[in-house]
Formats: sequence, C-alpha cells, structure tokens
Amino acid sequence: MDLVVLGSEGGWPRAGRAACGYLLRHEGFHVWLDAGTGTMANLQRHVTLADVDAVVLSHRHFDHFVDVYPFVLARRYGDAPWPPVPLFAPPGLVAHAMQLEEELVSAFDVREVAPGEAFEVGPFAIETRPMRHPVPTLGLRLAAGGRALAYSADTGPTDDLVALAGGADALLCEATWGDREELAQPFHLLGREAGEHAAGAGTGRLILTHIWPERDRERTAAAAAAAFDGPVELAEEGMVVSL
Repeated sequence: MDLVVLGSEGGWPRAGRAACGYLLRHEGFHVWLDAGTGTMANLQRHVTLADVDAVVLSHRHFDHFVDVYPFVLARRYGDAPWPPVPLFAPPGLVAHAMQLEEELVSAFDVREVAPGEAFEVGPFAIETRPMRHPVPTLGLRLAAGGRALAYSADTGPTDDLVALAGGADALLCEATWGDREELAQPFHLLGREAGEHAAGAGTGRLILTHIWPERDRERTAAAAAAAFDGPVELAEEGMVVSL
C-alpha cells in the first residue's frame, strides 16, 4: 500500500502548496482521501481523473473537500463517459456541498458513513472513529495487503484516535497548532499531542500534516519527536510512503 501526499497544508495553503489530500493505492486501486484546495491538480501528477476508483472525505470543512467541485465538472464535461464514483462521507457533508452545486451527486455514488462504522472499497478495509471536531468527522484506518494506515483527519485530543491507530504501520496525524502551546484549543492538536497519540497507539511511524501555515514545521516535528520515539516525518506534496 502506498500513501501519496497531494497536499498537507492546514486551513489555507501557502504559495505553491495545497490543502489536505492524499492518494492511497494498492493493487491498481486508487482512493482519493480528502480533497482540499489544489489537491486535484496534484492528483493528476500520479493518476488520471478516470483512474480514481473511490473518494473518501473526512468532514465538511472546505480545506478537506472543496476540490470535489472541479472533479464534478471534469466528470460531467470531460470526453470520457465515466460512471459515478463511490463517495464515502460523514452525515451532512454531501447535503452541505450541494448548497453550491446541486448536480454534485451526478458524479458520485454517495455512501454516507456514520462515525464508528466500517466499510470496504476495492482491496481496502476501512474502520472509522468519531474525532473531536466541531462537525461530524471521520478518523480513518485503512488496511490492505496486511498493512494499515491511520488518519486523524481534524481532531483535538481523543482516546478514539489512539484506539484507531493502535498498532498501525503509520499514523498520518494533524498538528495544526504546531509548537505554540498558548494558542492550542481542543478541536486541533499540537505537535506534542500528535506525538503523544502516536506513542499511546504504538504506531510504527508518525507523519505530521495539517500544520497551520504560520507555524514552524521543524519545531512542530521536534515537539512531536520529544513525545514519540519512532520516526517522525513532515508530510510534503509529492511524498510517497510505501507501507
């Protein structure tokens, strides 16, 4: 199983970067996980739009789903007669998105997933847990080929993330507040807290993402490493992690 980072910026992207989005691939099957600003352009560096077999969205904040809109246009007006793509999302996300584009559902076979439910798509078995965030948010554990990746989406400190990531080969974890302890609020994580969750879960490696653009990324990684004795990496656009 490969994880390809399409974007890793928290909230809004810095110049030349993209908000959160990832490509998971295994045995020729491609899952687009979160579709933040700019991720569709980067997606096409790795696969064609017709190669997307499923879309999984963690929650309805725009920096995680807004690029489904150009994807709908490509599927509606592109030359290829593509069938609807399975779209897995928490309750309310599609209804929220349809306020801007009613024809959104024409491109997708919508599958609503309540936090805590599990589902399968292609070779991937996917578990979910509710994350600590102001809107319904899916933390996800994606397993294929005997390997597992846990993804925090957006969350504050929660035991559900530790349970979700238990024994996973990697935890892709938000660290929005960086190392700025005085700015922390309970709906996002500090770098230190990301490290603590990874340590509690016994995950093999920690990959930090969704760091606020104004936070220092290296100091955030150092704060995480002080709490977790495994490998700590910063997610970067174009990065490929083989699990």
